[in-house]
Amino acid sequence: LMVWLRRCTHYLFIVVVAVNSTLLTISAGDYIFYTDWAWTSFTVFSISQTLMLTVGAVYYLTFTGVPGTATYYGLIMTVYTWVAKGAWFALGYPYDFIVTPIWLPSAMLLDLAYWATKRNKHSLILFGGVLVGMSLPLFNMVNLITVADPLETAFKYPRPTLPPYMTPIEPQVGKFYNSPVALGAGAGAVLSVTFAALGCKLTTWTYRWMA
Repeated sequence: LMVWLRRCTHYLFIVVVAVNSTLLTISAGDYIFYTDWAWTSFTVFSISQTLMLTVGAVYYLTFTGVPGTATYYGLIMTVYTWVAKGAWFALGYPYDFIVTPIWLPSAMLLDLAYWATKRNKHSLILFGGVLVGMSLPLFNMVNLITVADPLETAFKYPRPTLPPYMTPIEPQVGKFYNSPVALGAGAGAVLSVTFAALGCKLTTWTYRWMA
C-alpha cells in the first residue's frame, strides 16, 4: 500500500504541481507589454517565477532525495511552457514574441547545492534558496534581450487581455538607472530561502499524510 501511495503521489505531483507552476509563470515576459511599468513588472515576475520554481523543485527534490530531480522539474516546466507559447506562435505572433523559459540554470544550482552538501536539507534551503533567488533575475533578462524591439512588438501585437488604460503610449527612457536585475536578485535572495523552506515542509506533510 505504501509503495502504491508513494507512486500515486509522485505522478500526481508531476501533473498537478508542474502544470500549475507553468500556468502561473506562463505570462513570464508580459512585462514587454507593460511598457511604462516594464522594470517594475520584470522584478515582480522574476520573484513570482522564483517562487514557483523553488517551491516545486525543492518539494520534488526532497521527496525523491535524488540530486538531479530539481533540474528534471525545471525541464518539465520548460517543455509545458514551450507547448503553451507554441500556441501563441500558431495564432500568428512572431517567434521572438515567444519568451525563452529560463528556469533550468537556477534549478541546476538547487541540485548542486543539495548534492555538494551531501543531501543536507538545511543547506539546500539556505544555499540553494539564495542561489536561485540571485540567479533567476539574471537569466530572466535574457528574455528582454532576445525580443527584437519590445516597444514595436507591444504596439504591433497588443495583448488581448490588456485593458485600454494599460496600453503603452510612450517609450521607456531611463531603463537601467534602477537595475531591475539587482532589485529582483536582492529581493529573491531573501525570499527564496523562505520558498525553499516551504518546499521542504510540503515534503514533510506529504509523507505524514501517507504514513
